[in-house]
Amino acid sequence: MKPSRHTPLKVALRWFAAVAPVAALLDAPPALAQQAQQAPGVTEIVPPRLDPIPEVPYPEGGEGDAEVVLLLVVERDGTVRSVEVQSGEEPFASAAKRAAESFRLTPGTRKGEPVVSRVRFALGFKAPQPVEEPEEPEVAQPATSQPGAGQPGASQGAGGKPAPPPEPEPIEVVVRAEKPPPSAKTLTRAEVRQLPGAFGDPFRAIEVLPGVTPIASGLPYFYIRGAPPGNIGYYLDGVRVPYLFHAAAGPSVIHPGLVERVDLYSGGYPARFGRFSGAIVSAETTEPNPDFHGEGNFRLVDVGALVEGSFADGRGTALASARYSYTAAVISLISPELRLDYRDYQARVTYDITPRDRLTLFAFGSYDLLAQELNGIETVIFGSEFYRVDGRYDVRLPNEGRLRWAATWGFDQTRIADQRNARDLLGGTRVELNQPINENLTVRSGFDVLFDGYKADQATYGDREDPDVAAYNRLFPSRTDAVATLWADAVWRPNRNVEFTPGIRTDVFHSNGAYAVGFDPRLGLRVDVTRRLRLLHAIGLAHQPPSFIIPIPGLAIANLRDGLQRSLQTAAGVEVDLPAKITATVTVFNNLFLNMSDTAGVQPPGNDQNQVPRSLGVSRGLEVYIRRNLTQHLGGFISYTLARSTRTIGNFTFPFAFDRTHVFNAALSYDLGRGWRAGSRFTFYTGVPNFQTPPGMPEGFRLLSPEREPGFYRLDARIEKKWTLGRTTWLSFVIEALNATLNKETINGNEVGPVTVPSLGLEGGF
Repeated sequence: MKPSRHTPLKVALRWFAAVAPVAALLDAPPALAQQAQQAPGVTEIVPPRLDPIPEVPYPEGGEGDAEVVLLLVVERDGTVRSVEVQSGEEPFASAAKRAAESFRLTPGTRKGEPVVSRVRFALGFKAPQPVEEPEEPEVAQPATSQPGAGQPGASQGAGGKPAPPPEPEPIEVVVRAEKPPPSAKTLTRAEVRQLPGAFGDPFRAIEVLPGVTPIASGLPYFYIRGAPPGNIGYYLDGVRVPYLFHAAAGPSVIHPGLVERVDLYSGGYPARFGRFSGAIVSAETTEPNPDFHGEGNFRLVDVGALVEGSFADGRGTALASARYSYTAAVISLISPELRLDYRDYQARVTYDITPRDRLTLFAFGSYDLLAQELNGIETVIFGSEFYRVDGRYDVRLPNEGRLRWAATWGFDQTRIADQRNARDLLGGTRVELNQPINENLTVRSGFDVLFDGYKADQATYGDREDPDVAAYNRLFPSRTDAVATLWADAVWRPNRNVEFTPGIRTDVFHSNGAYAVGFDPRLGLRVDVTRRLRLLHAIGLAHQPPSFIIPIPGLAIANLRDGLQRSLQTAAGVEVDLPAKITATVTVFNNLFLNMSDTAGVQPPGNDQNQVPRSLGVSRGLEVYIRRNLTQHLGGFISYTLARSTRTIGNFTFPFAFDRTHVFNAALSYDLGRGWRAGSRFTFYTGVPNFQTPPGMPEGFRLLSPEREPGFYRLDARIEKKWTLGRTTWLSFVIEALNATLNKETINGNEVGPVTVPSLGLEGGF
């Protein structure tokens, strides 16, 4: 008795399209579907086909039955551009992924023209059954396949009899009409999980993208194309979030299992984003999943978990996730006088009123505390918390349109210097419309209003006549701010190779008795020169009220009388698909910042953070991004930025305080087999300017070409061993370290660090 080692891969495919006409056809009998596809008035969209279906051996080391769900991007010639494992455990995931990379499909078409398509399907592995050695050679049943039916050929079962075909599994095919904006760079959770030094957090992986300049290694605050951290907007499902990371180089404030992807818009972003004159970081959560599933992790410093299931016969879903840190207990062993604590939670409930109407309630929050105890008295060094509740009503419109109405409530609070609290009670509503008019035109528009009620405590023991106290009170008075926005853009494709995205946005701001208006035109352009070569261009104007050094919950400057910050963002790039599934992008950018409030970048005399000097900012540079998806058997990337950013105040022009000429990142991840995977990342950047005042010069004097601090490099590492327990359950042991080389860096003459974050833990899911 021995198992057959080459039982064919059981593939069950049932194609269905995202557009309603095609979806209706796919459930029809073949003859009826053929007649309907040719009927007048039906959009002529044909999904890709995999025919014949290839056979793939059952993977070595596999146990039991398994299912792997893959997402393919299929080129116009039928080759597979990329493969993403959406679910499935090793060794089945790698076997299915390697097989899918060599698939050759009949490409999807629109009106007879091949188009790039996204294809999702399930691959089912059936465990080999023990068979008795036959006394005489038996002839295997010939494999057969029906064109378009997605049924594999019969396979040998026990006793040499053909095994019954598996039940068809649904497959989603989306013939994409909308392409990513030219200014967007996307990170998926599946890829980020393999990135060393990111600890599986999609938000933390932002620092590896071109154009991103860190303030210091390991700290979650960045300059992006010359824009300071306070000018970068963070959004989760369209809801504004004050910050993305917990204190002291902690993890992201959102459980990574809830994040489907993170998009970085470095500049010239779509019209739906605004109120920030720098970049936009937008995260999208996973779609509700009615199947009961979950995941968790246990590390040296925290524990987290996520679970989701359905109710009302699958019409509703409920999700809960949280993370809790016990760093206070760990740090107390090393430094008893310090206390560091963080935690976060997320909860989501959805209910489908009808097949086209859905209600969603999404709540999330975060808490951080860093305190010091001296002589029995605890002093809060930094304490911060924020909470959001977002209620949504989504309606599916004809022709795959979507209408969303949402209302958001929130509370932010931060304990700052002199034990003062800054609070923000916010509320707002928004309406978003996305409506394809025809194959070549999609119209998007929206309206939203947001109110922020700020309240800042006076210094408990401060003298109101003291200049510093008076300056603080002027910057952060108690007040109610409001902003109303109207925006619209269109995705227009005059032909299949050119895509324009013109847009317009208007914001009306009110703060502390003053008004200001921002009028922001935007334009994106994508040109497919060839099947593998694309030109990407983006230009846009953006406005923002004055900003603080870094985003802090409950703290916002009230100073509209000095006007809005303005930025003109331009970028032009070339993207090419290379052999071996490698994509390379080269981009040049030129950003102009007017009336800019960048206290950290300018560093006013005496480093007085109560001053908000306005300056002219310029940032120019070159970005190179070469990548092969990290989920591949061998994956990696190279990211390089060559840039120069300056500030001008009066007649003085000088580099801003965190200007780094060169920023370089490279990573490699390799599947070693048998559940082992290892990866490493190398980071290097040149030093920042040294702004120490030269002898004999007045305080605050700046040189056009100051001396630079020494450069910095670090090495991150990650090793994972994964076990598959049953069909859908898995367990991983992960060792990971940020700055495993324990290197220090120098900023403004002061040596910092080493900032290193080791991690040792277990992860699992079902």
